[in-house]
Amino acid sequence: MTYDVAALRARIPSLASGVAHFDGPGGSQVPDAVADAIRAALTSSITNRGRVTAAEAAAERVVADARAALGDLLGVDPRGVVFGRSMTQLAFDFARTLSRTWRPGDEVVVTRLDHDANVRPWVLAAESVGATARFADFDPDTGELTVDHVVAVLSDRTRLVAVTGAANLIGTRPPLADIARVVHDAGALFFVDGVHQAAHVSVDVEAFGADFYACSPYKFLGPHCGVLAARPELLEGLRPDKLLPSTDAVPERFELGTLPYELLAGCTATVDFLAGLGEGDDRRSRLVRAFTAIEAHEGRLRAKVEAGLAGLPEVNVRSRAVSRTPTLLLTFADHDPAAAYRFLAARGVNAPAGSFYALETSRHLGLGDSGGLRAGLAPYSDDDDVDRLLAGLAAFVRG
Repeated sequence: MTYDVAALRARIPSLASGVAHFDGPGGSQVPDAVADAIRAALTSSITNRGRVTAAEAAAERVVADARAALGDLLGVDPRGVVFGRSMTQLAFDFARTLSRTWRPGDEVVVTRLDHDANVRPWVLAAESVGATARFADFDPDTGELTVDHVVAVLSDRTRLVAVTGAANLIGTRPPLADIARVVHDAGALFFVDGVHQAAHVSVDVEAFGADFYACSPYKFLGPHCGVLAARPELLEGLRPDKLLPSTDAVPERFELGTLPYELLAGCTATVDFLAGLGEGDDRRSRLVRAFTAIEAHEGRLRAKVEAGLAGLPEVNVRSRAVSRTPTLLLTFADHDPAAAYRFLAARGVNAPAGSFYALETSRHLGLGDSGGLRAGLAPYSDDDDVDRLLAGLAAFVRG
């Protein structure tokens, strides 16, 4: 199949501004179909979920459709799809719930490669019950997090291991399936932060071996909300805090208050839009093929960026893992990354600077809390965007 980036860009109204967006890791641009679906839900006859009135039934359909869509995107049973305000909120909620089964002396494992949303909830939950949080390091020279890094901090008291599917700061994609095997052999649960990963590759939660998989639709052309997927039978065994009159059904027992129906309608539209980039007999197969094409497109552009950066010895590329997303963290021999951020912005190129909540990663790389300049490719990135980024960086370091 042919990947038509021009046709894709034509469906994203914000790109008409002429800005070259390399800020997708912080939040992607949104297609017209997603905005249309959100507006349609907001202006339709809809109310709280139920089965008596047409408005109640409309709300039920919106929720069911969104669970089915995310089920197809992630390769999971829709009955295990939980919606929340954000991945961060969901991680905190599940950390509090799971920690009720931990005892003093138990351990949880987090990594220095992760966004703090997959670190601090587990650290704080462990502290609250007298358990211990242990950190798995990664190689700061290569950016690699290996099975051995995780094994080094596993023990017979490990209750949960939290690992990123892809590092939001430097793009590293750890070997999830291999890590899952050693985690499960230790009798622990495996929680994967897929926020950055799900924007770039086809996700198969079962193949990854994740017991819990969290992501954020606004990273892959969708609206601002969070999603967590788990096996329904696993969710059945967890007892979260909830209001007395609210349902005890799964997955609803984990969703506090009324769901944002308009955002869920936007999630369904997002998945359908992505599926439309692929070919196949059903939505899941179209999504797999779409992400195969997206990965190839982004990979080609990443290679072009890296080739261009090779001619700029003043620029240090910190993203070096063999398997990684098209996300590049850059530092400079004689310049502040924040200055590069401002310089590029003045040229209509959005590539922000910072540590982007990946404090442990930035510190382990020796960059303190400042991080670097992050340039992230997205499905709508094109060659002109890359040319403008490289020209801007050349002008910055040589000016």
